Amino acid sequence: MNSYLILGLAALAILAAALVGAGLITYRRRADRRTRSMVQLLELADKLEADLKTCRAGLQQAHAVMSLNPDLPASSEQEARQAMDAGLRSLLAQRIWIRDQAPRAVQEELDKAISSMNDTRDRLRPLLAALDRAQHDLDSAMREHLRREHDA
Repeated sequence: MNSYLILGLAALAILAAALVGAGLITYRRRADRRTRSMVQLLELADKLEADLKTCRAGLQQAHAVMSLNPDLPASSEQEARQAMDAGLRSLLAQRIWIRDQAPRAVQEELDKAISSMNDTRDRLRPLLAALDRAQHDLDSAMREHLRREHDA
């Protein structure tokens, strides 16, 4: 009977060690996922900021060109500036949330923040492409205007 008790205790100890090991593996996986999520959030914030600054610079350049050419329609520079400022303020709020709340946030909140930033970048991408095309069109129109002035 003693040998059965020893075998039973040994089996129980092995089972307990396996459960502890599985728990540690699960904990480590969750910690690694949180770390990856935090890194991804910070990288997305940097990319979104770069996108917004590129858009702001492109809009400023477009408005500068349009102000030089009276043949082009009047611009809504103030509205564009306000939209860019609002985007940058929103990004600042997101960065503050990352700094203050993300370390204690549950994984679902981190995933939601990542998804939100990805969605914002997805919506901004076609606007950046359209702004780039418009900039090329403005440059062409300005060159044409200058050519006509020079020929006249």
